Amino acid sequence: MRFVKFAAIFYALFSNLTTGVYAQAVHIHELTLEQIQQKLSANELSVSEIATHYLKRIETYDKQGPSLNSVSQLAPDLDAQIAKLQTKLDKGKPLGKLAGAFVLVKDNVDIDTMKNTAGSYLLREHQPTDNAFVIDQLLAADAIILGKTNLSEWANSSSGWSSLHGQTRNAHDVTRSPCGSSSGSGVAVAAGFSLLAIGTETDGSVTCPAAVNGIVGIKPTLGLVSRDGVIPIAHSQDTTGPMARTVKDAVLMLEAMMGKDARDSASLSPIELSQHLLKEGLKGKRIGVVKNLAGYNEAVDRIFAHNIEQMRAAGATIVEDLTLRRNWGGDEYQVLKTEFKADLNTYLKKSKAPVESLSQIIELNKKHSTITMPHFGQDILIESENDPDIDSEEYKSALANAKRKAGEEGIDALLQEHNLDLLVAPTTSPAWKIDLILGDHFLGSASSAAAVAGYPHITVPMGFIEHLPINMSFFAGKLDEPTLIEAAYGFEQLTQARKPPVLKP
Repeated sequence: MRFVKFAAIFYALFSNLTTGVYAQAVHIHELTLEQIQQKLSANELSVSEIATHYLKRIETYDKQGPSLNSVSQLAPDLDAQIAKLQTKLDKGKPLGKLAGAFVLVKDNVDIDTMKNTAGSYLLREHQPTDNAFVIDQLLAADAIILGKTNLSEWANSSSGWSSLHGQTRNAHDVTRSPCGSSSGSGVAVAAGFSLLAIGTETDGSVTCPAAVNGIVGIKPTLGLVSRDGVIPIAHSQDTTGPMARTVKDAVLMLEAMMGKDARDSASLSPIELSQHLLKEGLKGKRIGVVKNLAGYNEAVDRIFAHNIEQMRAAGATIVEDLTLRRNWGGDEYQVLKTEFKADLNTYLKKSKAPVESLSQIIELNKKHSTITMPHFGQDILIESENDPDIDSEEYKSALANAKRKAGEEGIDALLQEHNLDLLVAPTTSPAWKIDLILGDHFLGSASSAAAVAGYPHITVPMGFIEHLPINMSFFAGKLDEPTLIEAAYGFEQLTQARKPPVLKP
């Protein structure tokens, strides 16, 4: 209820600064970053007009009727952020590369003006004392933090459900899953509640919600974006990543997010990205089609095959019927359970959160079970608590095996054997029905190899099955973002497959 009142008050505050007819005519929520910046520079739009438009859409489609329930908090300093950027515009001061971009942030990233909850009732009062590195990077680029988005609780429960914020629903069909764990971020961008969003991924948590909501998601190479200030699952796979409606906007956001961070031991120096936004980026590429990451849905395979032929016609050399070894599952699960306990305990103690450890979370979940566990138990949390510690030989062996199998013996081997630039596959199936009894109904996914190896992965819309979007995945070796961007952008420009959802208030 507080959210609704705040949104209504804020909208009323700025209603005298914009005309609803104009905002509707130009479809602010469908403008790209470049278009927004052009209109701001030409005084055809003000920053407050953009904010008002987003807030009205959130109030209309996210909080009323068959609610999408993707936005969990609005930034309390939003008016100050807007005034700061508008002043820079009015005075003709140099602007950052994300000026005019409103960003929603997954609710597991530290922002010093908002709670950071991981969707858990137990962290409902957790107030970070400073920003995650990636938030400071975005603010330095003149982005405006609009608010926070719901997620799968602890980034590890049924897709889009959290005990604190409830169930997020797919932007294209409110009866269907938004996937997870960056559920709210994917839905919000698809629904036009912001230009950009931050997601986080351990295995599929950016790429899957991007795919089933029909937008672009980038999971970067591990270390290219700092993990500082993010509630963790597993340091050997965790990363934040951009979610946007276009490849170009996602790439520009990723450029702003990058930066060498002394607080993250895996942090890498930034690399050049935007110069690889080439319209003919498919031409001359050798692209491998991973056969065993398809085959779970006949309609998906048919659309995927059609898009492969389009890439061939655009000048790509297609190498078909490849098999990517997928023998790291048990090792990955062991790594995730061990690292979750160690990394979460470290984060909770460092941030002085209301709970201090995974063991305390387990006990408090039992105490508040009617709120925290109305649908599912906490078996994975208990397994993690009881598993070997991070200094055990069992963990070290599993980590080495997982990285080798997914990277050196998986993606790297396939690329080298066939002299390929990149690999492609369907990202996942169309969204399944939300099921709070049996949980998620995954049919298949292309996320794991890149996730486990720590390699980049971009997902781009490729079509629809009835009203539900499906995406294509582009993935390759470590720091091969430039190659993937060329191919993904060229594919997007060729196909123009994305369509906005039809929202009902």
